[in-house]
Amino acid sequence: MQVQLAGQARQPDRESEDFAAASPEAVVLLDGSSSPVGMDSGCRHGTAWYVRRLGVHLLSRLTDRPDRDIAECLADAIAETAALHGARCDLAHPNTPAAMVVAARRHGGSLEYLVLGDSLLVLEPKNGVPRVLGDNQPFPDGEELRRAVWQAEPGSAERAALHLRYALAVRAVRNTGRGPWIAAAVPKAAGHAETGFVRWDSLRALAAVTDGAARYTGFGLGDWPAALRLMADAGPGALIARVREAEASDPRCERWPRGKAQDDATALHARL
Repeated sequence: MQVQLAGQARQPDRESEDFAAASPEAVVLLDGSSSPVGMDSGCRHGTAWYVRRLGVHLLSRLTDRPDRDIAECLADAIAETAALHGARCDLAHPNTPAAMVVAARRHGGSLEYLVLGDSLLVLEPKNGVPRVLGDNQPFPDGEELRRAVWQAEPGSAERAALHLRYALAVRAVRNTGRGPWIAAAVPKAAGHAETGFVRWDSLRALAAVTDGAARYTGFGLGDWPAALRLMADAGPGALIARVREAEASDPRCERWPRGKAQDDATALHARL
């Protein structure tokens, strides 16, 4: 694989809670689950710390454990990262640091992949249209509340209060079997990821994007074939730059309703 990646925090003075890394045979991309300001997590480390360590452990597992399937590799990485927290962190806390995950690796004559959460893996075949995988942990019970967040005035106390209510609602049910699954401190969450194999020689390229970078298609700036061409020709940073231009043109989230005016954005493109 020939890999290019780019990432940008949602604000210059903030630490990105995304993570991406690659080896010649594997790629990983994580999108940390942000917490509203003032919401306790039970963890003294934070989301950025968590995604970096989970990402490194997952990439290591993908490359040195071909005997383990890709979901088992994620489960192992979750367990290994949980062990790093130490006794001062409450891993049973519903807001313990967590992340969406995209991973792929060469496995014999196939590409083995995994997606958990609302980040996306885009497979570009040599013939035909791109296949988009991910956004696979919906929370139907929270949709009405999420729309209310989007409709509230950006920066207002009402929007902050609604965002907190939505975050609490999600965290009350995630990784319980009554809501979405996410990589946090429970290894069994990996068993709920979308996984599979695609013949290596059928693919031209792949891309992995966090939801902040996926706004390129969400905003209608282009379709996935256009996004793949842009990343192949100008690099993933060009995709993120287009998203940032669009966000800057709509600071009040009126043209494109969304939870954050800008979000952490990370994109990875690999030629196979």
